[in-house]
Amino acid sequence: MEENLEQLSKSGASPIIKIAIFGPESTGKTTLATQLAEYYKTVWVPEFARDYLQEKLDSGRGICDIDDMLPIAYGQTKLENESALIANKYLFCDTNLMVTKVFSELYYNFCDSLLDKAARAHQYDLFFLTDIDVPWEDDGLRDSPEGRETIFEAFKESLIDNKKPFITISGDKEIRLKKAVAIIEDLTMALKMGLTSFDFLQIYEHGIPLDNIKTQFDIFKKGIQKCVLVNPATLNNGILKLSDDDFERKADYFDVNKSKLKLKKFVPASGAATRMFKFLSAFLNEFDFGNESINAYINRKKDTELALFIIGMDKFPFFEAVDQKLKEMYPDFNALGRDFKNYYFIKTLLSPEHFDFANKPKGVLPFHKYENHIASPIEEHLYECAFYATSDNRSSLHLTVSENHQTEFEEIIEKIKGEIESKSNSAIEVSFSYQKKETDTVAVDKENKPFRNEKGGLVFRPGGHGALIENLNAIDADVVFIKNIDNVCQNNIVQISFYKKALAGVLIELQHQIFGYLTALDSNEITSEKIGEILVFLREQLNIEFNDDFHKFKLKNQISKLKETLDKPIRVCGMVKNEGEPGGGPFWVRGTDGKLALQIVETSQIDLNNASQLKILANATHFNPVDLVCGLKNYQNEKFNLKEFIDPNSGFIVHKNNAGTDLKAYELPGLWNGAMANWLTVFVEVPLFTFSPVKTVNDLLKPAHQAI
Repeated sequence: MEENLEQLSKSGASPIIKIAIFGPESTGKTTLATQLAEYYKTVWVPEFARDYLQEKLDSGRGICDIDDMLPIAYGQTKLENESALIANKYLFCDTNLMVTKVFSELYYNFCDSLLDKAARAHQYDLFFLTDIDVPWEDDGLRDSPEGRETIFEAFKESLIDNKKPFITISGDKEIRLKKAVAIIEDLTMALKMGLTSFDFLQIYEHGIPLDNIKTQFDIFKKGIQKCVLVNPATLNNGILKLSDDDFERKADYFDVNKSKLKLKKFVPASGAATRMFKFLSAFLNEFDFGNESINAYINRKKDTELALFIIGMDKFPFFEAVDQKLKEMYPDFNALGRDFKNYYFIKTLLSPEHFDFANKPKGVLPFHKYENHIASPIEEHLYECAFYATSDNRSSLHLTVSENHQTEFEEIIEKIKGEIESKSNSAIEVSFSYQKKETDTVAVDKENKPFRNEKGGLVFRPGGHGALIENLNAIDADVVFIKNIDNVCQNNIVQISFYKKALAGVLIELQHQIFGYLTALDSNEITSEKIGEILVFLREQLNIEFNDDFHKFKLKNQISKLKETLDKPIRVCGMVKNEGEPGGGPFWVRGTDGKLALQIVETSQIDLNNASQLKILANATHFNPVDLVCGLKNYQNEKFNLKEFIDPNSGFIVHKNNAGTDLKAYELPGLWNGAMANWLTVFVEVPLFTFSPVKTVNDLLKPAHQAI
């Protein structure tokens, strides 16, 4: 019998998907197994021990003891193998060798080595661990209900210790069945995709819909079609040119109407400052301290950035704090050589034991030096919020941050919020959200197979800023201002706020017209003249033109098409003149439907091997500074579901490195690129001084970040 047990446990392999229902007694294992078998029109494996022990009790041979463990294990495995021969695609096992092993260890503090070995080797595609959230029922064979928590934890630990793939199932029997079916359907898809049960568990625990993973694998295999640029968007050909008087009127229009609106400022702020200090990190890694001078290093590496940093060192807002720390660390610091001072200044600035600036989020770093204090970007955004995102003396700022850095933001906000509220006479509400784990994407190797870490697990990567469409979608506001965390300035806040209000004026003026047209289209009194007026508006205000065949459609079809075209979220995007900054810009793009549309396009979306596309790119006159004002509600004051307006074919495949090995990763359609591709879009030229990003630390030396 002992030899047969090991052989039986191995012979259980089959093409069917085997699910083990696992857990302490009276936790609903049998109920779930029978429900699933009925749902999938297959068989289930009952608990062998129940009949075995009942027969033993009835025959007067007593209750269960240690000697029963191997016969129960043998009988259970034989029953399972027989059921597998007649199963229909799935086999649901009410219990298994692992249950016998755990009970043997719990009750007798011993497990036969053959049972232990067989239980560890016996494989299932998935275990459902049944929770103890159902009432305990006495059936004459069960133990007492006391200590259920301890026993449950022992069962759970056995799965973990023996590296079994499991998911805990809780709830009443209807909820359990619904959850289990959904999990089994996804598991089946995952196995068909060539993934393992443990891969599936990683994806499940990440919360990523399996359909998303399947789509990502398809994208890696097929590639992403590049954008087809037709022309750059230029002034009066896709980009609106407003006069000073026009800007005044738009800003006034916003001020007059804002009391009716719920306003919010939305700032992506989760990014770390790693790239900002990249050249300094390279210096610390590559400088041959003691054997060359910093000047020799600069000449050897042609590192003009480092030279500029050192020349302007005392103008940085963090200079005094770092200098003071160095004097505490080295009492004779002032007497040391120049190279020593400069090297240790940079080392202390980036050292995890001290300032650790390269690993902090940009939003909390010192950016601006004022007379009485040092300001971080989050402070500047709070001031901006009070200047232009205020209605009825209330402002609202939403930050997307990484969860482990939220406290740093909160500490700064707590210190300065009261003063800003007092100066601006407005109450500022600050809220936070995180980039959702379920928007992460899976990496692949150069053969487009899942990339695995040293432990054999899948490697997930953040989906890029396009993932934040989920966060934006959760915002409850009529008008949302979007701006990057590093685009702040020390000067001109009044003028910058003026242009933000003007962009918002453009937005709500368009909304009023669009909402009026949609209301008219809903009425029974729409005329051909009104339809003609709408067509002119679409062409002249939104750069959308229908072909001549439109007039041949039946009236109801014209109405339907116009409603479909107009009933969308709106974005008004400030554009600045292109002065060589890296990043996206405004272009006329031909969509897959053959129609022209205005889009913000990143360089990575363009076929750089196509000479004509390169020429169009080179002729771009404007740059996208990420300066958006968005309308998120429809004409019936309902929130749009922003996920319905994403172009799923506009993501990015990027090449990265993991522990020295190359991999490919997928980034979701960008927040202001593909994620808003199907919005109504208006580009407006704004002055260059409204754009003051800090991409490298040396940008802090520019006039926009220095006190006048």
